[in-house]
Amino acid sequence: MRRKESVDKLSVEELQQALYRKKREARQERLQRMKRNGRLIEIADLPAPNPDPPPLIRPNFNGHTHSPQQSTAEEAAEPRLKWRWIANKFLLFIELAAIVGLVAVLLGLWDTGQELNQELAQIQQEQVATIALPTPTATPIIDVVVLPSGHKPPVDGRPPEQGEAGDIPEHLLPAVNAYIPPPIPTPGPQQARRLQIPAIGVDSVIVQGDDWEQLKKGVGQHVRSTLAGQEGNLILSAHNDIFGEIFRYLDKLSPGDEIIISTDLTSFTYLVRDIAIVEPTDVWVMNPTEHASATLISCYPYRVNDKRIVIFADLVTADATS
Repeated sequence: MRRKESVDKLSVEELQQALYRKKREARQERLQRMKRNGRLIEIADLPAPNPDPPPLIRPNFNGHTHSPQQSTAEEAAEPRLKWRWIANKFLLFIELAAIVGLVAVLLGLWDTGQELNQELAQIQQEQVATIALPTPTATPIIDVVVLPSGHKPPVDGRPPEQGEAGDIPEHLLPAVNAYIPPPIPTPGPQQARRLQIPAIGVDSVIVQGDDWEQLKKGVGQHVRSTLAGQEGNLILSAHNDIFGEIFRYLDKLSPGDEIIISTDLTSFTYLVRDIAIVEPTDVWVMNPTEHASATLISCYPYRVNDKRIVIFADLVTADATS
């Protein structure tokens, strides 16, 4: 135990030297036995064995061993490695700078392309505006190019011009300015007078016509749309954020909600069939139908008004007004 404790106190180098001396002594003993037995012949002028242990070989961090001479060589190579590391970092910086420059060039090309596209689109719109459009004539079909309930009023009695037309596409301005609303029909008992939508609390008067002045008064019926309760498409429109915000909550309706349209004689109940968000130029929603239907139109979304919300409803019942 005492010998084991003394061995534990030795360093690695001391243990290696002790092991070397132990092996040397054992080798000397074997040589002496071989001499005594006549199995070994000495040869003169041979150098005496080195009694000192060889230099200690230390393992490096990779698990390989190297001598002090190798350590000296590695120390001499350290400056070269340092300069190589600096060169690699410099090359990496050059590569990153080249990538950033390439991205900047691509972004510049994309931006230039966008500007060219905008300029070309403006030129095309100007060319379209100079094309002579046919003069509209009174026909039984829908002949408007933009859905009613728009927000741009006439300016000093003149039609809107480019850049001031709000939600009206500029290339359609000639057709919009050339359009003359049909005359308002003579009042009669079969004309719609009142609109009620219980689900969103609407109870408003219906007027004939859906131009700017008529929509100030209430819900406007498109003059060429069908009468309430009859086969065809009854088209009603109103504003959502001005002149009473009558159609403010059309987007809250759901399929199956009631829409009640009354004349002096009868009240007609329509049920909501579908709801759609369309472009202001999607006038197909005003097309005639082969059954009794109603279409409600307003600007959308609230305070933005670059789209139209459209409610499609179908007639289900008719009740005589008391």
